[in-house]
Amino acid sequence: MARHPARVNRQSERVQAPDQRLWAPWRSAYLTQTRSTSRGCIFCLHRRSAAQVSQRLILYSGPQALVMLNRYPYNNGHLMVAPRRHVSSPELLSREERTTLADLVAFAVERLRTALDPDAFNVGANLGRLAGAGFADHMHWHVVPRWEGDTNFMPVIASTRVLSQHLAESYALLAPHFKAIDTALSELSGRDRSDRL
Repeated sequence: MARHPARVNRQSERVQAPDQRLWAPWRSAYLTQTRSTSRGCIFCLHRRSAAQVSQRLILYSGPQALVMLNRYPYNNGHLMVAPRRHVSSPELLSREERTTLADLVAFAVERLRTALDPDAFNVGANLGRLAGAGFADHMHWHVVPRWEGDTNFMPVIASTRVLSQHLAESYALLAPHFKAIDTALSELSGRDRSDRL
């Protein structure tokens, strides 16, 4: 007499996976900050010492705009380009501010190509909190270098990004590339920049 295999009740046989943890203690400052209702704007700068500029990861700060590394990057070399004036959307910018921001985004791409040799870029802005803006009241552009194979299983499986370079190392590598931006902007402002809008 042939025996039939017993039916297995899959509901009762659930195997529990052991708890897995990937420690990221540096994220706690960000999480604490996002819960705070009185946090200051990271883009609104006043007079800063060289040490404070370095600590804030500011690569360039001019009269109209600034460029800084993102403290919580999507990838190595993730930059943010923001106007100095506290405005929430591009239509609120002056023509001069829009032109300066466009020039700085182009310079950022150029400098990142030279310093990091990425394969591609994501460039864009999140306007409003629902669009993903962490600082919705102060609009800014993101410039994110990308490399072939920079996406792996960690963001999908563990909602965690793996970055191959520490922020301090990224800052030290990129800072020299942003020293001559004032000169380049000055040369552009000497020409009629309005014909490029």
